[in-house]
Amino acid sequence: MQTGAGRGVLRSLTPDGRLLFLTRFIRLFSYGSISVVLVFYLTRLGLSESQTGLLLTLTLLGDTAVSLWMTTHADRIGRRRTLLAGAALMAGAGLTFAFTKQAWLLTLAATIGVISPSGNEVGPFLSIEQAALTGVVSDRARTQTFAWYTLAGAFATAAGALSAGVLTQGLERSAGLSPLASERAIVLVYAGMGLVLGLLFLRLSPGAEAAQAEEPAEPARTLLGIGESRGVILKLSGLFALDAFGGGFVVQSLAAYWFYLRFHVNPATLGGIFFWANVFAGISALLASRLAARIGLIRTMVFTHLPSNILLILVPLMPNLKLAIAVLLLRFSISQMDVPTRQSYTMAIVRPEERSAAAGVTGVARTTGAAIAPTLAGFLLGQPSLINVPFFLAGGLKIAYDLLLYRAFVRVPPPEETAR
Repeated sequence: MQTGAGRGVLRSLTPDGRLLFLTRFIRLFSYGSISVVLVFYLTRLGLSESQTGLLLTLTLLGDTAVSLWMTTHADRIGRRRTLLAGAALMAGAGLTFAFTKQAWLLTLAATIGVISPSGNEVGPFLSIEQAALTGVVSDRARTQTFAWYTLAGAFATAAGALSAGVLTQGLERSAGLSPLASERAIVLVYAGMGLVLGLLFLRLSPGAEAAQAEEPAEPARTLLGIGESRGVILKLSGLFALDAFGGGFVVQSLAAYWFYLRFHVNPATLGGIFFWANVFAGISALLASRLAARIGLIRTMVFTHLPSNILLILVPLMPNLKLAIAVLLLRFSISQMDVPTRQSYTMAIVRPEERSAAAGVTGVARTTGAAIAPTLAGFLLGQPSLINVPFFLAGGLKIAYDLLLYRAFVRVPPPEETAR
């Protein structure tokens, strides 16, 4: 992909498209900031590592149920309304986490609210925004658009992680706050960002809504809003769930806590580590669209993901902090090249009226897969002799996903590749 061409894609975006890029940045900034401090915050509230892992699992499981309903109904009840509801759930979860220590209230907020323990997308937002963006760009520009969209999110996550680390350290040193109070400030900022998102989503025009079909599909032909594309979407969903299950062992909040346990790294340093990790990840997203134009979306997804997972396995084998950081950053420099290609591929192979539902179903499959692992990872991190095991499980499972994905879909190209 040429830089000029990429900028041309951005200039051609509609006002709604630009607004969705802005909401993506704000949301991922919030996710990145809270992911760095979340495990620290919960353990300081009195939860054990195992309890924290369980809470993170409930966070993702609750998001699965809420997002599945919202995304598969978004095109009927309105995309803007669904996005507004997601923003309200985000703000509500943040406020609850900030103002209670009661385990049952934290569990309730984690289950029905929108909180990201990984720094990655949760809630109904991504699926709806993908569908809206796909409707306003051409097939050939779709992967480039998603690459820039991924880059915006990665830079936002990086900035959020760095800001959280710097802010917590600054509040402790300059204002004399306790670590718990400084981390609570980050949670309050997260809640405020949910309110800001709600105000921005109010500005979406009717053009962001799904085009209404002339004749609704018969209920018997649809499942969760998907008709003709059902088979391929269910197969992709199963594979994406496996990939996310592996990734769930090393979500950003748990990886940050691992660095603390292994090398006694403070939150400010962790913010810097994950700032650069997400910057490299964002840059790799731009390279992905250029590579996909040459070798195809599926090959790009697999051929870049495999080495990144080998590097993930190597992180805990490093004998010191500098080498562990170096391997982690090298891994992030290629780990996200499958993200815009995966999103683009999914949108390409389904009918336009099924895009929100397809993105929702595959997204929920990823969330479901990721939801199970943190409980297991929390248990492992609570055992000093097993704290490295989550990295080995994550890398091995994600390698299996790559091989299965290639076998199943290498011969199912998107429209722009069959037209070559």
